[in-house]
Amino acid sequence: MPIIPDEKDWTWVLSKPCPECGFDPATVTPSTVPGTILNMLPRWRAVLRREDAATRPNDHTWSTLEYACHVRDVFSLFDQRLNLMLAEDDARFDNWDQDQAAIDGEYGSADPRTVADELESEGTGIAGSFARVTEDDWPRTGTRSNGSSFTVLTFSQYFLHDVVHHLHDVDG
Repeated sequence: MPIIPDEKDWTWVLSKPCPECGFDPATVTPSTVPGTILNMLPRWRAVLRREDAATRPNDHTWSTLEYACHVRDVFSLFDQRLNLMLAEDDARFDNWDQDQAAIDGEYGSADPRTVADELESEGTGIAGSFARVTEDDWPRTGTRSNGSSFTVLTFSQYFLHDVVHHLHDVDG
């Protein structure tokens, strides 16, 4: 059964802590992202070793495997967007339909071991990209197709919330 698309605007998390996962954007800068990502990767690998990783807990919630596929793709997409922000003035981001990506990528039937390896590779990649960001880069900007605008600083906060929140979803 397909999941009902999430059409919430999650940019509110840039102004206050998330009541669900406890993420506080005030504690995040681009320089804190690499360590946080690298510290999370073993936890993602562990949840993908669960026997029920591919089983949805109910009809309206992704399985652990589907969340992991999503996070893998978030790592890749945000790495591309970060590098675009660093290379271009006022970068523009193409639309990304995460729900269609889940269908096209057949998240529910992916191999958990393969996803764990891909998640680690993509996570290491974006951690490396954030590690190269200098404080002078923090004000550089990028805009999503829906008009939401970010600086590299707020982009790092928005990105990290997504990853922290989904680990909370599967690890909580």
